[in-house]
Amino acid sequence: MRVGILGHKMGWHVEGLQRAFERRGVASDHLPITGINAGIGTGHSFEVEGRPLDAYDGLLIRIIPDGSLEQIVFRMDALHCLEARGVKVMNSPKTIEKTVDKLYTSSLLEKHGIPTPRTVVTERFDEAMAAFEKLGDVIVKPLFGSGGRGMVRVSDWEVAYRTFRALEMGRYVYYLQEFVPHGDHDIRALVVGSHVVAAMARRSAGWRHNVARGARAEPYHLDAEAEKLCLQAMALLGADYAGVDLLRTTDGRYVVIEVNSIPGWSGLQKITSTDIADTIVAHLVASLHR
Repeated sequence: MRVGILGHKMGWHVEGLQRAFERRGVASDHLPITGINAGIGTGHSFEVEGRPLDAYDGLLIRIIPDGSLEQIVFRMDALHCLEARGVKVMNSPKTIEKTVDKLYTSSLLEKHGIPTPRTVVTERFDEAMAAFEKLGDVIVKPLFGSGGRGMVRVSDWEVAYRTFRALEMGRYVYYLQEFVPHGDHDIRALVVGSHVVAAMARRSAGWRHNVARGARAEPYHLDAEAEKLCLQAMALLGADYAGVDLLRTTDGRYVVIEVNSIPGWSGLQKITSTDIADTIVAHLVASLHR
């Protein structure tokens, strides 16, 4: 059995995954996803640095780096084609597409009764201002992105006006999500298959709670309601593994704010005894044996 880890650069996550594969007697190669070469009727199909991707038993997607629209579409097309040729891709390109786009995720959650903050997405400045006036206090997010980068909290009309005019000049989409009062932390749960592997509270003095931006990670025990929401979100999005982000509101409710189908886990690994990379690898290897 041989597995390819599709990513960008070698690093802590890839090294941990490769050690986990090695312990199971599974060979693994790190392959830069930016190096995919596709051929139709040329004697080869999809390869990276001369290695045919459809010869691998499975492909684990570690990261899809930023790129132009054409580059991103090409990478996702390649994953779809490989999956159609019988290669196990984890997470599947369908799941990645649902979760990398915040509008798609939010819409699916709301449609299926999973609580998520009220959200307005539009291309028009006037509609964005009207949405702000209705919601009053919003988090302005990029449609794509992770790690808390590019998010702004806006609760003042003049600030909203200037922020939205700047976004208009850049031809950005306005993604406005109501700010949900929730105390000093949010919750990240790492789910593999149908099990919550570990969870943490990410605490910070402000409203932004990303570990990559300085939040403090603490072990967190999910109650039955929170765990149920995580598993429902996973099933809805068809994820093999994912990071599910929740808020516990000041009145005691849970809301799901994001699902990340290509999550990092370095912060979470520091506060749990569970080998997260090993758990992910075990899930993929088990699926290849089925």
